[in-house]
Amino acid sequence: MIAYLECFVQENDTESRPYDVVSGLSDALDLQGTIDCGDAAEQSAKDFGGMNSLPPLALVRPAGSGDVASVVRAAANLNLTAAARGNGHSINGQAMADRGLVLDMPAMEDHFRVVRTSNDSGYADVSGGALWEDVLKRCVRDYGMAPRSWTDYLSLTVGGTLSNAGVSGQAFRYGPQTSNVTEMEVVTGKGETFVCSEAENTELFFSVLGGLGQFGIITRARVLLQQAPDMVRWIRLVYTEFDAFTRDAESLVTRRRDDGDDSLDYVEGFAFMNSDNPADGLPSVPLHPDQVFEPTRLPEEAGSVLYCLELARHYRNSDHPSIVDMGVERMLGGLEFVEGLEFQVDLGYEEFLLRVKQAEEHARASGIWNAPHPWLNLFVSKSDIAEFDRVVFKNILKDGIGGPMLVYPLLRSKWDDRTSVVLPESEIFYIVAFLRFTLAYPKGPSCESLVAQNQEIVQYCTKKGFDFKLYLPHYRSQEEWKRHFGNRWSRFVERKTCFDPMAILAPGQKIFPRNIPKS
Repeated sequence: MIAYLECFVQENDTESRPYDVVSGLSDALDLQGTIDCGDAAEQSAKDFGGMNSLPPLALVRPAGSGDVASVVRAAANLNLTAAARGNGHSINGQAMADRGLVLDMPAMEDHFRVVRTSNDSGYADVSGGALWEDVLKRCVRDYGMAPRSWTDYLSLTVGGTLSNAGVSGQAFRYGPQTSNVTEMEVVTGKGETFVCSEAENTELFFSVLGGLGQFGIITRARVLLQQAPDMVRWIRLVYTEFDAFTRDAESLVTRRRDDGDDSLDYVEGFAFMNSDNPADGLPSVPLHPDQVFEPTRLPEEAGSVLYCLELARHYRNSDHPSIVDMGVERMLGGLEFVEGLEFQVDLGYEEFLLRVKQAEEHARASGIWNAPHPWLNLFVSKSDIAEFDRVVFKNILKDGIGGPMLVYPLLRSKWDDRTSVVLPESEIFYIVAFLRFTLAYPKGPSCESLVAQNQEIVQYCTKKGFDFKLYLPHYRSQEEWKRHFGNRWSRFVERKTCFDPMAILAPGQKIFPRNIPKS
């Protein structure tokens, strides 16, 4: 079979008819799923970032882990690469495979099973290609349970976020999504399929978590669940001073769970502009159309950049409103936000977690969703975040970015050092995310200039010796990747040698060149 396929690939170049390529690959691989190339595979040549386009040889829609393993083994024998593609939300082509094989992971057969281990906890076995929004709906509606840790945007695949980290406002308590999975089924770069956990195939388990797709493709994951709340009190608090903002944010994320009813279930934050721009100015803060940001509430000394803490507290339908109000009042007591610039709204748990979906619908309607997205995500140490604010928020980005500018603290102790994720050294560090929409400003800067601005920010952090790491990293040379991983580079290389020695997987990350054996 491989001999036939090798001959076929060598004889079919970019001018081959799509039907011939599809027919030949399908017959040779004996897939349960389907395979496309040419125009039918065009979707996998692009991603959400919109700044790269690399057509694959073929797009495979695997039916299950057997198909995934078959494709990886074929890539090994044919000197090709293979990339797992989730819902296409990479920014810099990380899920592309130039003239290689791309696996459309959401096409995998549905795998969903929930097991309760107690009245208020359990786990869900889900496909690596499942969307988190579908996991949410099925867990909540059918079982009254939900995963503990999320991302802000849920139209992402389980395998995709676990290959990076998966961070949102719950991470200060439960850690990232990589800290909330107990078992996985993985296809390695050798085309071998393993079930792995902390107790079984341990090195593979921790390698794949946060491994940027370099060591294996996640085909199934076991995700921890807890009892789902009915309702959420969603709160936004405005600050004019960065010191007060970070002081309150750090106080909230380090507050012990057993300190009583004054603890939160979600803590995030963002910077915004003291302007009328609806994309990243004052109008972006209120939570409901009936709410209005009253600028006269701001003190006269307020600068051009403001800050907002975004909080949430869960509760049950059976909780009396006065009890919820009293708990929130105690929780906010002593915080230094601007009086009168506090916004609250109550909504269902699903609606809260799917809030970004509504923003997506608006962005699609306006056309900006399909524009390029030169996003930048960083982890910055607590020791450097004030200087970062002074130089980046208040100087480099003083005119805004036409989209959200997230900044909120996380706790290193909630992350497992055995995974492949690399973090700043300090216990408290901040995630900073510049989520640019290039059409948010009429006649705004070009995509190229925004990418250059991102590079300026990273270069400044490097020059000043900040304790920082890129999240969802993107580099173009192995030397840059070595600096990124630091003293963990040797471990990363050892894991690659063990699980994907021919460097078949995730070529779009540009970490390792394809290792082609000498004939």
